[in-house]
Amino acid sequence: MLKTRMVGVLVVKDDLVVQSLGFERYLPVGVPSIAVDYLNRWGIDEIVLLDIHASLEGRGPRFEKIAEYAKHAQVPFAVGGGIAETHDIDRIIRSGADKVVLNTAVASHPSLIADGARRYGNQCIVVSIDARQHADGRYEVYTNAGRRPTGMTPAEWARVAEEHGAGEILLNSIDRDGSKRGYDAALIEPVVQAVRIPVIVCGGVGHPGQFLEAIRLGASAVAAANFFHYTEHSVAVAKRALSDAGADVRLDMLVGYEGACLVRNERLAKRPDDVLEKLRFEHIPEEVI
Repeated sequence: MLKTRMVGVLVVKDDLVVQSLGFERYLPVGVPSIAVDYLNRWGIDEIVLLDIHASLEGRGPRFEKIAEYAKHAQVPFAVGGGIAETHDIDRIIRSGADKVVLNTAVASHPSLIADGARRYGNQCIVVSIDARQHADGRYEVYTNAGRRPTGMTPAEWARVAEEHGAGEILLNSIDRDGSKRGYDAALIEPVVQAVRIPVIVCGGVGHPGQFLEAIRLGASAVAAANFFHYTEHSVAVAKRALSDAGADVRLDMLVGYEGACLVRNERLAKRPDDVLEKLRFEHIPEEVI
């Protein structure tokens, strides 16, 4: 059985990684190449980089930037934003990405999914679905960075994407984005049940335990953006928490955190004094010759 993947999402605006809050407010984090390197070092399984304003600005992907970021990726690297034609897919793959993430363009031209899948295989094509919940409880797919309604439900669009050759779905809740309230189960369940391809879920993570909730809903991979900017070791801490709870995740991190536990603010609880004492450095006097 395949292990559950943990995916780091880098939201990029004006060539900077940002924290996104409800698809409306953005706080700068740093340089994408550094963020990619950081996620690699702390044990992420895959990285998704999304240039969120490419379509809004009416431009294509920044291929030179993608090539620069890809040099730092030691795990599968997916790129989205501004992809409007097969030529864009070609250039992104040639720039070093392993997958492309399609959103705005394919809502009106789903044939682009099939074209990409024929050229590079289904596993290279990820269709991103951004969904918003209305007051009556129904969910609707939005494109153009959450600004344009499509009239489709997430489950309907996921089935169309699968039929056209998508290899994966990246499902994101606009309402939960940056909220720390956890994933939206009512959004996730119908989509997971509607398709046979893997579903990556994103939007709202504020604590490692919320990753586990999504796994139990049937998600093939759990993703987060803002969460991984909070603390230096958040990828490793989250994986340890999931493993301790029985989830089958990769533990190939720089640090293991065996026996660690988390407190309410998502940080590691202080270890007992006797454990800390053993971790102290031993002082060795300078050798005199």
